Amino acid sequence: MKTLRRLILLALALTLTVVVFGAFVRLSDAGLGCPDWPGCYGHATPAHAADKIIAAESAQPGGPVSLPKAWKEMIHRYLAASLGLLIIAIAVLSWRHRREPGAAPGVALALVGVVIFQGLLGKWTVTLLLKPAIVTGHLLGGMTTLALLGWLALRVCRVASRGAPTGLVTAARIGLVLLVAQIALGGWTSTNYAALACQDFPTCHGAWMPAGDFANAFHVVRELGMDADGALLSGEALTAIHWTHRLGALVLTAYLAALAALLARHERLRGQSVLLAAALILQVSLGIANVLLSLPLPLAVAHNGGAALLLLCLVRINHGLARERAARRLERNRNANAYA
Repeated sequence: MKTLRRLILLALALTLTVVVFGAFVRLSDAGLGCPDWPGCYGHATPAHAADKIIAAESAQPGGPVSLPKAWKEMIHRYLAASLGLLIIAIAVLSWRHRREPGAAPGVALALVGVVIFQGLLGKWTVTLLLKPAIVTGHLLGGMTTLALLGWLALRVCRVASRGAPTGLVTAARIGLVLLVAQIALGGWTSTNYAALACQDFPTCHGAWMPAGDFANAFHVVRELGMDADGALLSGEALTAIHWTHRLGALVLTAYLAALAALLARHERLRGQSVLLAAALILQVSLGIANVLLSLPLPLAVAHNGGAALLLLCLVRINHGLARERAARRLERNRNANAYA
């Protein structure tokens, strides 16, 4: 179990790295740095494909292909491939230790399935030329991998809360669902390049309810930068995407602040309450700063990392509360059987 625990913690750290570095690749417009998959112009490294990359850059200066962009894209692929191998090893060890406390072979096998599908999404991201639905799905796949590994790490380290009221379980689950929805909105905003559609704050274009084309903004099956009819995506559509993300952030912030306050009422949960509040304040601050400072790359990447940290906080909270409720249910059953 010690080897399994170390592999899970290593995979968790690597997944966080892959998620953040993937955001860096996307936000630096390097997603098509190598326009084929899994190699780069059929080679294992950009160094071996340097002649073709230089030719492509010469044909389209400032375009999606260049040596720096190719290296960014391939480093991301190398990291993702290493993570996939780690997860396969985790699944094998989890199955071997399936009868030991803390092992969760079902979750580990589910992770293998997620990673396989995530690899396909990575391929389609390139071969389908950054379609927003595919790129957003790829982001959600990375976050799902992170959440499952976080859950596995908590299981294998046998971390649980004590003295937590079961009434908080539903509230924590709703918080997790709202966060996933907001991450999806954030991914949709980023992949449609709508992050700067509103450059003032807290209003947008000086209005509390700016004009927006919501129908085309959230039409899923379309090309990057195009509406459903193949015309260029309008500024009103980009505004609708950005403004919806802001409204989602407002709802999520209010809800998670209330959840942190509820957790703080219970002494054993105050540490988690503080972590949740700190992660929430950091994420909101980064979001506002990105608007006011016109999306500097380090802050934009940090905003993606902040979402990942928030996700891990909520996974920790949900795991602890769920384990506590399960323990209480088991205790009640034992007591009932004792008096039967």
